[in-house]
Amino acid sequence: MQSILTLFAAAASILAAGNAKPIVVGDPAPAISVKAFVKGQPVSTFEKGKIYVVEFWATWCGPCKVSIPHLTEMQKKYQDITFIGVSVFEASQTGVDPFVKNMGDKMDYRVALDLIPEGKTGQEGVMAQTWMEASEQPGIPTAFVVNKEGKLAWIGHPMELEQPLAKISSGKWNIKAASKEYLVKMAEQKAMTNLLTSMSPMLQSKDYAGALKLVDAEIEKKPELEKMAAPIKLNILISSGDDAAASSYAEKLTNGVLKSNSPSLNEIAWMIVNPDSDKKPSAALLGAGLTAAKRADKLMKGKDAGTTDTLATAYFATGKKDLAIKTEQRAIAHCTDENLGKELNKNLEKFQK
Repeated sequence: MQSILTLFAAAASILAAGNAKPIVVGDPAPAISVKAFVKGQPVSTFEKGKIYVVEFWATWCGPCKVSIPHLTEMQKKYQDITFIGVSVFEASQTGVDPFVKNMGDKMDYRVALDLIPEGKTGQEGVMAQTWMEASEQPGIPTAFVVNKEGKLAWIGHPMELEQPLAKISSGKWNIKAASKEYLVKMAEQKAMTNLLTSMSPMLQSKDYAGALKLVDAEIEKKPELEKMAAPIKLNILISSGDDAAASSYAEKLTNGVLKSNSPSLNEIAWMIVNPDSDKKPSAALLGAGLTAAKRADKLMKGKDAGTTDTLATAYFATGKKDLAIKTEQRAIAHCTDENLGKELNKNLEKFQK
């Protein structure tokens, strides 16, 4: 598993290289330009009066595999909305069709291959460029909702799609307000890019005090950035060996700005309880990780295998072996990905020894 700093740095490089004027919520949707549909009826244009969800994913992307069953549930719920999963950033497209067939009913919506010009790589596909790159989205999975007027009504993580899609479908979505909110979010992402660029030399030289000072100054100047900067700050505290400050901050996040954000809570919990970590956390820090994992699992209603696995690992790390076993069994029961299932079963065997 990559560190949170590595992931944020990768996102920062994409954002830094973005367009001078990216496409945003409220703009006309780019065209559909795919190589072929490997599942479902082909779609070549967005028809006026219809709503579409265009989601970008890849066979190698773990979070994408988690969101696929959720998108299937949404497609079943909104049968008048066309869902299209576009495979992008693949090293080879030959594995997409077998992947989709193996998923079966768990991936029950249209699936297409990005159109990659001859001599180009998966990073240079037409859809990857005209949608993901053009909107400066840092990673997958990412979903775009195209409204009945052919405009981008929403852009975000597919696990956060349900509430906006309900409003868009019912005609209660305020696209002007959504556009303003989206522009604020993009400005925050650019602020994070600048912060990470400034912090990079410090992190490379392990100047944790200097990096922490920069993060704190940015949060003090722009409190709304803490949701994005919090995992970075926590990672710095853990890396510096200040477990007391790290556990205190983790608890603050769990009960504060991240209390309703399951993916971020799961991230900070794993950051603490990851058994492959170079540093052994204190009992207090492990307790903070367990608290974050519990809340993340509750927010996902106990049905997300990856989040539940984190909770099981947290239980095991804090000496609660019986709860770890019971929780890992629940993770396996809700797992929809074969490769992840193998990892979960390995974890269960470790807990049972």
